[in-house]
Amino acid sequence: MTEEENKALARKGRTVALVIAGTMLLWIAAQWIAPQFGLPGRYALLFDFAALAALVWAMVNIYQMRRARVAGRDT
Repeated sequence: MTEEENKALARKGRTVALVIAGTMLLWIAAQWIAPQFGLPGRYALLFDFAALAALVWAMVNIYQMRRARVAGRDT
């Protein structure tokens, strides 16, 4: 792998890490705030699905990064 490819993967890794951390913080905040405002349970489910979507996106990107690293080692 070239230095530029390594930097791109590192940047992508930082983005994925921020998405995971941000998702968890927002999800925890939403779980705490929703009852405070008296929101119905369907909003909690909406927050859950949004968090799941973000985590699926992160897992897909982690898989792509792993594939790129393995492909870079083979060449």
